[in-house]
Amino acid sequence: MGFPDRIERTMELAHPPARVWSALATADGLAAWFAAEATLEPKPGGAGRLRFGNGFEQHLRVERVEEPAVFGFTWQVYGLPDDDPRRTYVEFTLEPSGGGTRLTVVETGFAQLPDDAHGKAFGGNRDGWAEQFRNLAAHLDAA
Repeated sequence: MGFPDRIERTMELAHPPARVWSALATADGLAAWFAAEATLEPKPGGAGRLRFGNGFEQHLRVERVEEPAVFGFTWQVYGLPDDDPRRTYVEFTLEPSGGGTRLTVVETGFAQLPDDAHGKAFGGNRDGWAEQFRNLAAHLDAA
């Protein structure tokens, strides 16, 4: 039996897709709830950098942009050296839902990792997405 390869979380937000999109697919939006600092070229092939409060940096490459419905990128696997070429793919899907948005994040690519790296990366990101979704909701609700 293989390792879990997929993390999926869905939440309902009481905000229109355009507002949620701005929080997910812009540098200013990401810096408001996800990372302390962010840069982002929101186009396929574009680069991004997230710098977190603890000094950790995450580099990403934008893979898919279908405004305001789908935003996807690849990024480094947490716990692996910076020069390791393996990446996971993160995709946000936004769907109108009543007067708000149903947001789903799916992250895949964990099955490529060996035992020791898989547990750290999968568990950390699984828990991280739960926390980040709470941060996103709080950010949108406060604005």
